[in-house]
Amino acid sequence: MKRAALAQAQVLKAEIAGLEEAATKLEDDLHAFALAIPNDTHPDVPIGPESVAVTLSTHGPTPLPASPVRDHVAICRALDLLDLESGALTTGSSWYYLKNEGALLELALTNYALSIAMKHGFTPVTTPDVVRSDIAHRCGFQPRDPADGASSQMYYLAHTADSDSTAVHNHPELVLAGTAEIPLAGMFANKILSASELPLKVVGLGHAFRAEAGARGADTRGLYRVHQFTKLELFVISDTESSGVMMEEMRQMQAEIFEGLGLSFRVLDMPTEELGASAYRKYDAEAWMPGRGSWGEISSTSNCTDYQARRLHIRYRRQTSASGTPHSAEQAQASVPFAHTLNGTAAAVPRLIVALVENGAVFDDSGKVVGLKLPRTLQRFWVGGDARRLIQWA
Repeated sequence: MKRAALAQAQVLKAEIAGLEEAATKLEDDLHAFALAIPNDTHPDVPIGPESVAVTLSTHGPTPLPASPVRDHVAICRALDLLDLESGALTTGSSWYYLKNEGALLELALTNYALSIAMKHGFTPVTTPDVVRSDIAHRCGFQPRDPADGASSQMYYLAHTADSDSTAVHNHPELVLAGTAEIPLAGMFANKILSASELPLKVVGLGHAFRAEAGARGADTRGLYRVHQFTKLELFVISDTESSGVMMEEMRQMQAEIFEGLGLSFRVLDMPTEELGASAYRKYDAEAWMPGRGSWGEISSTSNCTDYQARRLHIRYRRQTSASGTPHSAEQAQASVPFAHTLNGTAAAVPRLIVALVENGAVFDDSGKVVGLKLPRTLQRFWVGGDARRLIQWA
């Protein structure tokens, strides 16, 4: 009898272990499915592909005629501003070196955009370029490109031990940040903010790494789509009622940045298929690039509502009664809601360089490129003078 009970216990123990393993797998699968659900969509967002985007406004001078002589790669090579060949040799295709006035232009653009963001109350932050993959996923960045399941959006960092080492390293999975939005959001993970702190506005300077760059045909030429670029990112945490107003303020601030650069650009209300997982609504700004013969995206602004905040546990405390003390558990929960997050591009440097070079190239009577006409707003941020006498400030 005792032996039979022991045998039955062993069978039950194995069955329980199997059920626990199946339950764990089911829980993991359900969690993965839940994380794959995107944010809701604003009712005014156009439904469909990129072609149905709605133009909200146009800015700047009349666009120049499209012309292959204004191709930014040819101009940058003629003026010795860009070295793609050394980038390909050193690292690979879609990597690059900026040289001479090209390097100075990156610094000037960064500081120019930063000055405007700070004028509008954004706190400057420099961010780590490496983040935990879990933080990236919580922000809505997926590990695979939906347009090409074999193409990874992120660079993963591998930890390798010496061949003669027996130590086991339990490092978190790390990735190179695709945008400073990710480490900026991570700054506030697991925090409860005071309502009086909101809107909380930061502007982060970092490098963006895109592993899938170079897989999109004609867009891969030159600086338009590259694996690494300097990016100044706006990030805002607001209460649940104010994120729509905050998005409009960010759009106006971005327009101020690009108008100051003298660019011909338009602002689009992007359709559902262009929103990504986290965005409730997204505006894109596109500048006219005559050498490419098309409009090219130079920034975006997204209202993510509470999509990221729920995954990162970003809350804020608001008063629910005159005494500041909630009367019930439901009121207590309502008094510490999830915040709303927004992000926007203040300066994606290579795209701005493409637009400025293609629109500002100066040619002599023979058609040879001899210099660049740059907006005077950048002059006070320029370092090193103009030893080669290439720059005309307009």
